[in-house]
Amino acid sequence: MTAQLRINPRWLLPMTPEMPVLEQQSVFIADGHIVAIEDASSTRTAEQVIDLPDQALLPGYINAHGHAAMTLFRGMADDLPLMTWLQDHIWPAEGKWVDTDFVRQGTELAIAEMISTGTTTFADMYFYPQAVADAALHCGMRAVIFTPILDFPTNYAQSANDYIQKALLTRDHYKHQPLLTFGLGPHAPYTVSDSPLRQIRILADELDLPVQIHLHETAFEVEDSLNKLGKRPLKRLADIGFLTERVSCVHMTQIDDEDITLLQRTGASVVHCPESNLKLASGFCPVDRLQQAGVRIALGTDGAASNNDLDLQGEMKTAALLAKAVASNAAALPAREALYMATMGGARALGINERTGSIEVGKLADLQAVDLSQLPQQPLYDPASQLVYTSSSRQVRHVWIGGQHLLDNGRLTRQDPERLTEIARLWQTRIRPN
Repeated sequence: MTAQLRINPRWLLPMTPEMPVLEQQSVFIADGHIVAIEDASSTRTAEQVIDLPDQALLPGYINAHGHAAMTLFRGMADDLPLMTWLQDHIWPAEGKWVDTDFVRQGTELAIAEMISTGTTTFADMYFYPQAVADAALHCGMRAVIFTPILDFPTNYAQSANDYIQKALLTRDHYKHQPLLTFGLGPHAPYTVSDSPLRQIRILADELDLPVQIHLHETAFEVEDSLNKLGKRPLKRLADIGFLTERVSCVHMTQIDDEDITLLQRTGASVVHCPESNLKLASGFCPVDRLQQAGVRIALGTDGAASNNDLDLQGEMKTAALLAKAVASNAAALPAREALYMATMGGARALGINERTGSIEVGKLADLQAVDLSQLPQQPLYDPASQLVYTSSSRQVRHVWIGGQHLLDNGRLTRQDPERLTEIARLWQTRIRPN
């Protein structure tokens, strides 16, 4: 079989369960999928051949939680506690500025940053999901889009049922787009009541939808639930049947043994956002304990308004270092497991692991190539270690999504950085004229 593309890297990190680092392997691509992985001496032919003699080829990163359009709020309200940041700054700004144009343009800016740093799939929970979908399609980016659901009105919808109906209409409109997956995004236990949560569980089962929720983000959230309901938020969700293997729980900085047991029993995943949690002083997700318990863990950046970047490689390094400090164990979350969290971990949490997240025959060609010949990566004893612990995202040279070459030797092929910069500056002068 003649492939359309053959890639010849020095190292191949397929992120299969054994997490090997292979050398002198070639990856063959046809019709957006990986059709063969063979020794570099293979005589299989391809229409195009790309040699990457000093580069590592690995799956694109999967950013399992974020609010892409909030990139336009980057740096607007830094160094504040979570509820002050939300109630006094972010929610008022959203009420004033967020509309379809804001979301589409902010998402395009976010996508450019993510592709440039090796991300090939992003999960998004934000208003006007149709604008997110349009931006992703325009840029050729894979996205898992969770329409936010709240009990109270916003610019986008008026009630929980209104959010849900709009989520389903958006899904129906784009259901034939292979780049897009749609889900339901109840914001948090303190903003969504039991009735819509039960409805979301039923719809997710009926329509095979992923679900994502902010959960146990702060100590106050847990204490407030205990005071009002006599139970922790996770227990409340379990008691109403909300927690299943479809659900990814974002943040989870406040965890006890009962919480871990509930996650094990229900199969729900955790999306760890270490830099946002650190910046907002929300707490520490006990990654090592969760891993020891067999809980699925993914990585997310959260939004650029609370991070302030969308570089998942940096998130991966922070996660690995923080896990060691929290566990008081230097062996916690070693490099290859951190890489797995950033690739297959995200795919499993989002329910797309049959299609992407690893380099295997039959899967989508969602790939990145990282140059490991630069000074910050020398000397090189272990490519996996260098990818995690050095500034490797600065060395991303190529990105393919579904076999489409979206970053070619460091150059975005579908987006104009100068145009995106100008758009961002125009929004800055509107939001902060002075």
